[in-house]
Amino acid sequence: MSDSIQPRIAVLGAVRSGLAAARLAQRKGSAVTLFDEADTSKLSRSIDAAAQAGIKLVHGATASDAVIQPGDFDLCILSPGFDLAWPLPAKFAAAGIPLTGELEFAAQCCSFPMVAITGTNGKSTTTEILAEIFNHCGKRSLPCGNHGTALSEVLLSDQAYDVLSLEVSSFQLETIDTFHPHISMWLNFAADHLDRYPDEKTYFEAKRRIFGNQTSADYAIVNIQELRRLGDLAPQVISFTSQPEHCAQATYCFRDGKFYHQGEVIGSSEHLRLRGRHNMENVLAAIAAGSLIGLDYPAMFEALATYVPPKHRCELVRIWEGREFINDSKATNLHALESCIRSLDAPIVLIVGGKEKGLDYSPLAASLPGRVKAMVTLGEIGPALQAQFASQLPCQIASDMDHAVALAADLSTPGDSIVLSPGTSSFDRYSGYAERGEHFRSAALSL
Repeated sequence: MSDSIQPRIAVLGAVRSGLAAARLAQRKGSAVTLFDEADTSKLSRSIDAAAQAGIKLVHGATASDAVIQPGDFDLCILSPGFDLAWPLPAKFAAAGIPLTGELEFAAQCCSFPMVAITGTNGKSTTTEILAEIFNHCGKRSLPCGNHGTALSEVLLSDQAYDVLSLEVSSFQLETIDTFHPHISMWLNFAADHLDRYPDEKTYFEAKRRIFGNQTSADYAIVNIQELRRLGDLAPQVISFTSQPEHCAQATYCFRDGKFYHQGEVIGSSEHLRLRGRHNMENVLAAIAAGSLIGLDYPAMFEALATYVPPKHRCELVRIWEGREFINDSKATNLHALESCIRSLDAPIVLIVGGKEKGLDYSPLAASLPGRVKAMVTLGEIGPALQAQFASQLPCQIASDMDHAVALAADLSTPGDSIVLSPGTSSFDRYSGYAERGEHFRSAALSL
């Protein structure tokens, strides 16, 4: 950054994370300009917030057409959703202006210890579980980062925390430089975001950056099945698994309803409201992190017993005429979909589909026999999925969510689970997975 008295900073993206980064930069003494290519109708709140903060906002066509010259700014901060290859950030890069991300910028201003959590699936749940454990055990914490509250917002609140539970996405990790968590967590990995990345390897390497600045004085909590793929890591590795065949090698494991640390029972799933083997792995990772912070197992399991799982993640909506309706709208990729299928015991009528993200769904075929009895497809990718799986099981295309729920009800019998687990994102028809899940809920409750 320039040595000028008042550094000039551009922030790309004028919604929640971008606004917070802009306000944080302003508090640190910088002259800030916000850029967002959305039009006025979509930015009304941001326009008001920027005006109240005294921050210049360039938006719409003016932002798209902006000419950026060398020396115009000392630094450009990107909101997490911005791709470095997009035209607007590319203009700043071409002008020789350093680019960084909101996470990296905020982390440089942050003195709180943090546990950084990544993985294709389960990040949000684990982030919440860990914050719940910390707070119950007397360590003031907050689930933040890619989860709800941006790190910049945390710092603007002027609240003190003992340790942060920080969800980090591949998009955020693309732009880190010095970001250095003492404890990192790698839950799992599967192909995703291939509408953003050219291939699976690029996506993997973006996520693997979480370990990049760690040393042998730090810790990495890693799913044991991922260790070979990850290769040599500088931090000390704590492994976990819910696969019985790997329990003997893992530091933490779950089997037969019990949680183990190095072969000793430390807790039970009996009183947990979480369901599914994938959620037991999230619990293992969280208690491993809590133990590194100095918490004891009985207190952590007390916290887990009171934890209420969030909506849209293997959530039981209702039981209707002997059928369970389960909302797993948060399953926005194939790995999450397969995890949901494996975690349920009843025969499944599966509602699947949404945005076309360029994912390969052929591996799903191996997960269907003996578990999924029928399928309803919907959304942009619906016709392709129906064509792919119609020869394997009864499979119908729905015109919308209400139609999908009605078709699934017709295809089911008492004792079945009707499950929305889309396996892709919702942006072909919805603002996000939550809106999609709420539509499923209302359709199920209206039967």
